[in-house]
Amino acid sequence: MTSPPRRIISLVPSQTELLFDLGLDEEVIGITKFCIHPNKWFRTKTRVGGTKQLNLPLIQSLNPHLVIANKEENVKEQVEAIEQFCPVYCSDISSLHDSLLMIKQIGQITNTVHKANLLISSIKNEFSSFRPTAQRISKAAYLIWKDPYMTAGGDTFISDMLNQAGFENVFVDTKRYPEISVEALIATGADVILFSSEPFPFKEKHLIEMKTLWAERSYQPLPKLKLVDGEMFSWYGSRLLHSVNYFKKLRESLFLNDEFTV
Repeated sequence: MTSPPRRIISLVPSQTELLFDLGLDEEVIGITKFCIHPNKWFRTKTRVGGTKQLNLPLIQSLNPHLVIANKEENVKEQVEAIEQFCPVYCSDISSLHDSLLMIKQIGQITNTVHKANLLISSIKNEFSSFRPTAQRISKAAYLIWKDPYMTAGGDTFISDMLNQAGFENVFVDTKRYPEISVEALIATGADVILFSSEPFPFKEKHLIEMKTLWAERSYQPLPKLKLVDGEMFSWYGSRLLHSVNYFKKLRESLFLNDEFTV
């Protein structure tokens, strides 16, 4: 691998944003169609397909020195195919700690150690200053998909972010992203159900639908229902700088009477 790499392709939206914040504008030559931040790159960089449907011939033709991938977001067989013609850095993220380690490693690989260390320090300061108090709402279910409903299990980055935000993941004993039923949701005794903006784009109509389903199938009180920004719970790069402030506002809003407050 050319050291430091001068031609980089990122296959992961949250890590693409990180590369931008590390000042690697000239070095990054390719991104995916889901790498929407920063908007300037989304409009100008070569798009090499989706995170799970990559254009391998295009990637090879760009003659990259390094491709940045992720174990969960990219397809193993596609990453292995890229490794036949280019070095690949593949992250495996399931916690805040993993995220900070990834930022450090990418800083080392791209010769941006100083900027990476400053970023790590800022993120650590943000999270260390946030100490959610023992408030009324704590047990949460986090929905990422519909038809069927799917949630985040205890071994995911999302679950760790729920914990960082002061919530208890009611599906912490499950793995990855299990399918669940409305009956399973009811049985958890959750105080709040969070509807993520990604990968499924939940809207207010889906909260209203859940309210109807709940009334049909349970006499238990309806939990708080809340639309949330999925980037704040699932992006593990420099977006973490904004997560704590979002978590604070989210917890405050959950104590309003309007269960459909966005």
